Amino acid sequence: MWSEWLNADIMVLKIFFPQCCNRADSGLLVGRWISGHESAVVLAVIHYPFIPGQVKQYVQQMQTRSGVELSVLGSWSLPKEGQEGMESFLRDLSTIFPQKRWLQISRQMGKTGFICNVLNRDHDGESAQKVKRKKKHEDVKGDEGEEDKEEEEEEEKVIFIHYEQRKVMMSQLHPIENGLQDPKTDPPSELRQMFQTVAQSQPLFFMDKYDDGPLKSTHWQSEGREASIIVELLKQASVPLCLLVTWLLSLWTWICNIRIFSLYPFCFLSSKLSTCVQLSYRTEHMRTLSSPRPAAGHTQFMRKANIFVSFLVDVALGMLLISWLYRDNHISMLANTLVPAADHVAKQLEELLQWLMGAPAGLKMNRALDQVLGRFFLYHIHLWISYIHLMSPFIEGIFWYGGLSACLGLTFALSLLSDMVALLTFHIYCFYVYGARLYCLKIYGLSSLWRLFRGKKWNVLRQRVDSCSYDLDQLFIGTLLFTILLFLLPTTALYYLVFTLLRLVVVLFQGVLHLSVDFINSFPLFAVGLRVCRFYRLAEGVKFRVLCDEPGTALHLLMEINPLKVSTVVQTYRTPTYSCYPKDSWAALVKKLFVGELIYPWRHKTTKTD
Repeated sequence: MWSEWLNADIMVLKIFFPQCCNRADSGLLVGRWISGHESAVVLAVIHYPFIPGQVKQYVQQMQTRSGVELSVLGSWSLPKEGQEGMESFLRDLSTIFPQKRWLQISRQMGKTGFICNVLNRDHDGESAQKVKRKKKHEDVKGDEGEEDKEEEEEEEKVIFIHYEQRKVMMSQLHPIENGLQDPKTDPPSELRQMFQTVAQSQPLFFMDKYDDGPLKSTHWQSEGREASIIVELLKQASVPLCLLVTWLLSLWTWICNIRIFSLYPFCFLSSKLSTCVQLSYRTEHMRTLSSPRPAAGHTQFMRKANIFVSFLVDVALGMLLISWLYRDNHISMLANTLVPAADHVAKQLEELLQWLMGAPAGLKMNRALDQVLGRFFLYHIHLWISYIHLMSPFIEGIFWYGGLSACLGLTFALSLLSDMVALLTFHIYCFYVYGARLYCLKIYGLSSLWRLFRGKKWNVLRQRVDSCSYDLDQLFIGTLLFTILLFLLPTTALYYLVFTLLRLVVVLFQGVLHLSVDFINSFPLFAVGLRVCRFYRLAEGVKFRVLCDEPGTALHLLMEINPLKVSTVVQTYRTPTYSCYPKDSWAALVKKLFVGELIYPWRHKTTKTD
């Protein structure tokens, strides 16, 4: 029935009525008429007795403080003993509070529906037409009944939409993803204006029954203000804490701006080491949190809250890691395990190189090149083992002081671990670079000589392949070089394949660490917590449920909030982070591996992704 009213070509007056006012004492309805729509939002009921002048003054004060066009919408009547003439008294108040429409809403005890009379005034404000909607009508028969039905069809329909005021006030209505409406360019919808009206009318909800003022009202906080002593104490303590953090950040910024740190070695290392990148990232976060300016809007508030909760969780996880590391002498155990593990890895690499220097998998390699490459890589392994044994007396101290970085958060410990893995596997990186450069040189040499056979050449200026004529000597030399490179390619390709696989294992481990750091930095813990604990705070839309739909009465609907999907919450409120790897597709990655181009797993501070 209500859907027919909404879709039909008749006037439908929608009244958003708070559930907390269903049993309020008789008085005046304070709210707002939504411009451009046949809708009214009831925010509170001011109880009788009152002085109309004080009511006008109070409404003007609330309108100034909230910025909402508040007005007296009409009267509310709940009959009680000794208040027989209350309804006629409230009706006469329409002359004191001039409105184009005056709502007279009354309720009988024990009944669900309301009786709504709408007084429509003309431009002079003299005459009024009464439009009645009663909860219950008497059955009539004959011609009189048919005439009443015809009059009802011409009258204005009224729909009461009951809403929970506290949830709507604290809720943030999000735009629908597949919708065509843009809230920045298009005018707000009726539902969005209703949510904004309730949210901006918070000063109206500060008056409760314990106030000594001349007026008493009913709203969601009329029984007492909702507050927390802990929250108020945190607000008081946040001011000196923000000042202290701001001073520390200014000192840290001054240290980082020293000229020596802008020189090439320091600048290069700070952009490649994960610990330095994470330090700069957290510094930016702390600047955002310690800003004395309040959040400009909901998005900025959620960003600050997500950063703050993420920082707390990060530090808590770091303290748990510290408690495990410095308990039962775990650091000494890790330090004593590192050198034997490095010797084991070196032994496995030596066995792998001895296998490659023979006849790996029955393949016949170029023996001279195979021996040169094998001995070259074995020499690097011996250098690396000597380096590890030279550093072994200091490894426990490095672990002990490095573990203290976890007090800044688990992300710092993971970033430091990634840098340590990069240093400990530097020999594997060198093997990969040597093999990749040699393989890439031969691939590009073969491709260039293949173009020579076809009478082509690469035009460097125009970046294209052009035709070219070669003489006999050039073709002869090209044939010799092509043959040499072609027969040496399997040996080089085998070494390149083996060390590329080893490098990919290290890159995969570092990638897991980087993704873990980015997950902690970017995951919107506060937003997800709101979605789980208070789902109505993040609303995607609303749904309606019929409360009262009796024939001949106004329709009563209950408005319920549809929460935002968890995936949408994560996508909407995810904190922007710095990417771990270059944005290469799988096809581009395979192409780089095939032609021998280097793959750098370093974090790039300049690329910022959402």
